[in-house]
Amino acid sequence: MDVAKVALVGFGTIGSGVARLLLEHPERIARQAGRPVRLVRVVDPDLRRARNMTLPGGMLTGDLQSVLADREVAAVVQLIGGLEPERSIMLRVLESGKDVVTANKALLAEHGVELFDRARQLGRSIAFEAAVAGGIPIIAAISECLTANQVESVRGILNGTSNFILSEMGQRGSSYSESVSEAQRRGYAEADPTLDVDGTDAAQKLAILAHLAFGARINWRDIPRTGIDVVELADIRYAAELGYHVKLLATAELGGDGLELHVSPTLVRQGTPLAEVRGAFNAVRVVGDAVGPVFFHGQGAGQMPTASAVVADLIDTVVGRTAITFRTLRLWSAEGGSAVATCDPARVPGRYYLRFRVNDRPGVLAEIAGILGSNQISIASVIQHEASEEGDELVPLVIMTHSAPEGALRTAMQAIDRLPCVHTGSVRMRVRD
Repeated sequence: MDVAKVALVGFGTIGSGVARLLLEHPERIARQAGRPVRLVRVVDPDLRRARNMTLPGGMLTGDLQSVLADREVAAVVQLIGGLEPERSIMLRVLESGKDVVTANKALLAEHGVELFDRARQLGRSIAFEAAVAGGIPIIAAISECLTANQVESVRGILNGTSNFILSEMGQRGSSYSESVSEAQRRGYAEADPTLDVDGTDAAQKLAILAHLAFGARINWRDIPRTGIDVVELADIRYAAELGYHVKLLATAELGGDGLELHVSPTLVRQGTPLAEVRGAFNAVRVVGDAVGPVFFHGQGAGQMPTASAVVADLIDTVVGRTAITFRTLRLWSAEGGSAVATCDPARVPGRYYLRFRVNDRPGVLAEIAGILGSNQISIASVIQHEASEEGDELVPLVIMTHSAPEGALRTAMQAIDRLPCVHTGSVRMRVRD
């Protein structure tokens, strides 16, 4: 029987998981692929690093050229993060006549047009299920299973690190810094967690999903984003008091004015599926005009969940399904523009949670309410507790608004923050019921 020979570039945590699946379950893989899939070479510059598995002798090498020159290698799994030399390596792999499977969402978000067009010119394909939401098959769901629909909205928790941190704050009452440290201790967060907590990672993934679901062509940097580093334990507690959990929500929603896109900490109503996603899990809610709402939930990171998605892509590539989809969809093509316009963020309506640190004196609420009212923002509810300590001159003031445009909220917040009675540290978060 014809054997499909494949190679792996990158032998870190995910690469080790992919190798484990291919080497320990060859019968399962062959049954799904219709023929044996044999891992013949693993490329990594560090040949001495300790790993949690042992490869057959002679399989691990630091020589990428040995893979590029091997005409029998049909597909390469590229599992190295970053933009360069990762971009150059992928181009070299494609130009050597091999298909690519990748989990590098940053590379696709930044250089998708160049890489996909080059692959099409060469008659090759790029599969990338693992680039978004780890083990959740959201790429296949949107690009294949839901294609009979006009997708109306995609909302998701796309960063497991941020969700773990917010869950720790909500369930254990830990501070933000304590929760970040715990995420690092468990291996969910890097030593520098910036890309996770500032919304960058989620924005890159949202750009990919928006392209698949709506044909939107947008640079991830242009997606309005706010990270969870603005959220304090007090906000988690006030949200719970109001009947909400705080989640870092990535939203792409089609409306009359165009496509609404943003990543931001959001109060999500308790009891709804997205609100109850805990720990380092991811979830995506997609609404189609025919199917209605569908919900995907699972582990968005980690060795074996991500390896599961990578190997599934590899099987599809070996079978030939990826090539058909790749040619048909023409994703990230320089020939076409965006299929949908993005709307002005200032005009996007929504409800908001506002928290201020104010002087404990009469008339403060009236001053703030006056500014909100002058910007056509209606108050839905107010929470104002007594000062935590006798003699404390500052108290928290929490306001829930009715729906109002983002631009109006921004203008009002700037004016409110200039009031003498309002001190630094104001917080504004979206609300999803």
